[in-house]
Amino acid sequence: MTEIINPLIQISPFAAAFMVGLLGAGHCVGMCGGITSALVFSLPASVRGNWRRTLPYLLSYNAGRILSYSIAGMLVAGVGMLAGNLLPVQQTQQALLVIAALFMIAMGLYLGGWWNGLLKLEKAGGWLWNRIRPVAQKLMPVASPAQAFVMGLVWGWLPCGLVYSVLIWALAAGSVLKGGLLLASFGLGTLPTLLLTGSAAGFLARRIQSKRVRQFSGFLILAFGVALLLGALGVL
Repeated sequence: MTEIINPLIQISPFAAAFMVGLLGAGHCVGMCGGITSALVFSLPASVRGNWRRTLPYLLSYNAGRILSYSIAGMLVAGVGMLAGNLLPVQQTQQALLVIAALFMIAMGLYLGGWWNGLLKLEKAGGWLWNRIRPVAQKLMPVASPAQAFVMGLVWGWLPCGLVYSVLIWALAAGSVLKGGLLLASFGLGTLPTLLLTGSAAGFLARRIQSKRVRQFSGFLILAFGVALLLGALGVL
């Protein structure tokens, strides 16, 4: 495991966040894949049956979703900075990184199917989603790329353990801009999967959600979390 963890410590947080989004493909298909497919199926048949005509809608939806992630990352990073101003900076930064690492480890265990404790966190975010969902439902069916963008902005707040794990990481980002960029990097990592899902690549979607792929992805995210934890504790 050391051979895996040591190189991970050298990766920039933005590249790591991108990889977490990419590796979380199986979870993304389950959480957002249905929404993306619903968006595509709600389009007129003349648009739905043409990849070039469908693509602007998918890109607009995902741009809105990623922007929502970035806004959330900036807000959470601001909270982390406030905590750093009120408490000793070095100790606060270390504590936030440890918490972020533990959430990342939990995400790896969740993706791999070894522990589902993170589901409780997703359920905790349900109160916010219950207030946003009526707005989201009114945006269907989607009539234009601009409407798809707004839909993405709204659906970006869907309770998701994977997003929450990276948001906890953003607490220790050190600046509002870095917090936003961290979540934007993560969102870009999820983009390939959701574009493929939206284009009705059902065969690939099933392969992404297979047990072996999810366990492999879960193991790598678990390794990211362990690397982050060891780095925060100064072990490596």
